[in-house]
Amino acid sequence: MRMLSLAALCVVAGSCSGSPPAVPDGRAAATPSAERPPLRWGGDAEGGAPFVEADAADPARVRGFDVEIASMIAQGLGRTPQFVQVAWASIEPSVARGDVAIGMSGLEDRPVLHTRFAVSLPYYEFREVLAVRAADSARVHTLADLRGRRVATLGATMAWEMLLVAQRTHGVVPVSYDDDVHPYSDLVSGRVDAVLLDHVLAERSLRRIGGFVIQPAPLARGHYVAVMAAGDTALRDSVNATLRARMRDGSLERVFRTWNVWDAQQAQYQQRLLADAPTPAGTPTATPTEVPTPTAAASMATYLPALLRAAAITLLLSLLAMALAVTMGVLVAAGRVYGARPLRLLLTVYVEVIRGTPVLLQLFVLYYGLSDVVRLPAFAAAVIGLGLNYAAYESEIYRAALEAIPALQLEAARTLGLSELQILRLVRGPQALRLALAPMTNDFVALLKDSSLVSVITVVELTKQTAIYATNAGSWAIPGALCALVYLAMSLPLSHLAQRLERRWRVT
Repeated sequence: MRMLSLAALCVVAGSCSGSPPAVPDGRAAATPSAERPPLRWGGDAEGGAPFVEADAADPARVRGFDVEIASMIAQGLGRTPQFVQVAWASIEPSVARGDVAIGMSGLEDRPVLHTRFAVSLPYYEFREVLAVRAADSARVHTLADLRGRRVATLGATMAWEMLLVAQRTHGVVPVSYDDDVHPYSDLVSGRVDAVLLDHVLAERSLRRIGGFVIQPAPLARGHYVAVMAAGDTALRDSVNATLRARMRDGSLERVFRTWNVWDAQQAQYQQRLLADAPTPAGTPTATPTEVPTPTAAASMATYLPALLRAAAITLLLSLLAMALAVTMGVLVAAGRVYGARPLRLLLTVYVEVIRGTPVLLQLFVLYYGLSDVVRLPAFAAAVIGLGLNYAAYESEIYRAALEAIPALQLEAARTLGLSELQILRLVRGPQALRLALAPMTNDFVALLKDSSLVSVITVVELTKQTAIYATNAGSWAIPGALCALVYLAMSLPLSHLAQRLERRWRVT
């Protein structure tokens, strides 16, 4: 019996000690997938088709060519795919943390990826193309033709890096977006003069909204890849084997044809890829024209001026928005304290609506929703949006401070013959200001940080520039520390000034 028990334990231990090795040609492993853990892979459904999108028939499911490729990879490993929603900019950190085993959602192959991750072979070749309005299509073919013009793209991408180079060499004005929909809608509406992005995204937007022309000549070529943890080279090799097998049997071509992203150039690329020898483990797939990844010190020196410029934009934006918030807040508070009942009701509705809806939604409505009525510049929309939002909070601070002044003081002032305006200016206002000083300081510091939200309407402020830096550097450690130091350098002097005023105005 002891021998039988020992044998049984050995069988159980052997089955739990590890998963069966992946089959080299990409076929499913012998062990049923139900007995193996699911393959968790991360993507961003907000990116939409053809990469990853929520299924219209069942929003709990996702569809897209990256979804089908992930299913192929899981099948090749004998596992069940499990999608994990991750913001596009956070896919790589999620893989590094171990939240997901594989990250893929239109991820561009960059040299820095190979220093931090195990990177799959490039399974799709895209082309960076220029989209312009029809009126400009005859004269605008390259970035050199856009000197002094606004060119839009996604931040932290190959196209963004190209625009930064073109900014220095050709004088173009790069405009960063957080999504790939609004660059093209802003191109049609005249907010930007051109868009530089992957041909997949350009053709999708052309089918959706139209109104622009895609120039046929590509300005550069890049590749989509999947990323895995740096030490997971076995998984990387199995993924590569599966991808090659699906290229050979035509499965990958059928997927790309289904999503209307297959063409003759893609066929030639796959033929070249299959004809080449397999890429040795750890060898980057970057093209010879790409530059080596800079060191941390060199990267910091390169990005520091951009961070300081973004910090100046953040500070100016915050100061202007706070000035608007204070002005509007005083007027709203005075109206709610001294105004007639209809005015008080109207101002109360304003305060409750603004406080009850997200500032991000307000920025979208102000910049995009009202574009048919009034087309505000991005910076002006950011100032107005943040200013109106914080005016609601400021008004409540001032109203509470005004109503905190004892009624006996007000009656005494009226007995002395002072008008309501004189009472407000000489008696009520100064005391209310002293009471409101600390909350006002807190609100300004909060506004300084909330200014990071305006990147959704193309304003590249400090946090957005830091995110671009972190994505290209492959780490948030140094960029995050620099960003925090800059924010502290801007907020601490204000806090000290407020404390000095509080001590000076303190009632003894």
